[in-house]
Amino acid sequence: MTTIFTEIIERKIPGFFIYEDKNHVAILDKYPIDHGHTLVIPKKPYELLTEMPVNEVAELFSLVPIIANAVKKGTGSDAFSIAQNNGKAAKQIIPHVHVHIIPRYSNKGTVWTKRSMPSDSELKELSENIKKQF
Repeated sequence: MTTIFTEIIERKIPGFFIYEDKNHVAILDKYPIDHGHTLVIPKKPYELLTEMPVNEVAELFSLVPIIANAVKKGTGSDAFSIAQNNGKAAKQIIPHVHVHIIPRYSNKGTVWTKRSMPSDSELKELSENIKKQF
């Protein structure tokens, strides 16, 4: 199944990449819960985590602390949340496995349901700053 993530991975539509290897990408969320909200996505388009071979799940999640550390440094956040939703009832919007890394700031009371939409120039600048942290 082709999703917006597949189109971003294949460079058919733009995305703000902060990490890429042969099996995964990490991009900034276009509708972030907070500044620097990042998605870690396997290139293979599995819909649900439970469809993935165990070794591929392990590989995906082994990247999360590495990417989260770069996001935290690149945003100046104090902490981060991790989320991974499976299925519509779990509020999975795009049917392609992805892990959310959501930076958290002590001086903000961010609400999960209130999202902003940064400009492309803001996302480009942020993605470049995070990439420098690897």
